Amino acid sequence: MPLLGATVLALSACSKAPAPSPGSETQDQAPSSSAAASDTAASVKPPSLDPQIPSAATDMQPVSCSSEIGKAQADKLVQQCLVVSPATRPPCNAVNSCAMIRNEIARGCAILGEDAVKTPDCGGIDPVGRPAAADMVERYYAAINERDFPSAWALWGPDGGSSGQTLQAFTEGYAHTRRVHVDIGKVSDVEGGAGSLYVTVPVTVDAELDNGKRQRFVGSYALRQINRGMGVSQGWHITSASLRPA
Repeated sequence: MPLLGATVLALSACSKAPAPSPGSETQDQAPSSSAAASDTAASVKPPSLDPQIPSAATDMQPVSCSSEIGKAQADKLVQQCLVVSPATRPPCNAVNSCAMIRNEIARGCAILGEDAVKTPDCGGIDPVGRPAAADMVERYYAAINERDFPSAWALWGPDGGSSGQTLQAFTEGYAHTRRVHVDIGKVSDVEGGAGSLYVTVPVTVDAELDNGKRQRFVGSYALRQINRGMGVSQGWHITSASLRPA
């Protein structure tokens, strides 16, 4: 569903229909926009709350982690990433966005499974728990704000599959979005079925376009991951979203 003027807000749709860019929502109504959402609905764009975050219309390049949080903190995050990442060439580099690095940390901790709780670099968080689900949604919007659209898109599953959009379409959906802020509600209990785990994360999303207009959406994201007994999990990913204008 199109959103704010020429922007699609990152809200993912609940159905299996095509979705808006950085997140889709169900076929609920959303403010019209020239950009198409990346899931089955409109995509919520980040509000321009921080003038230092460039407008996507003029700068679609990712913000480096060292620029985002400073070299010292970025280097600390990189070291944390290197400890848990199973990749031979992990994206643990301060020139990448903080969102990309945190996504890799979360993936590495999910692969560790139950051992992640005992791993300091995983923060003592159970990768299949509710806090990890809330963290995934926060990382999703952080990636959008950092202009790292590939990292946001990847949270819709392999090749952004559940978003129903190509990476290019997903990215273009944020061409006029400056910044987005998300508030997480009470995450549902984790449920299992057919070899998978499911959880619902309620959200309130405030978005600002590069023309200064703002939008608010409320709804939820449906997340899934493989049950530990069925294989190696890569962590939570979005399967659908249901968001509506507030």
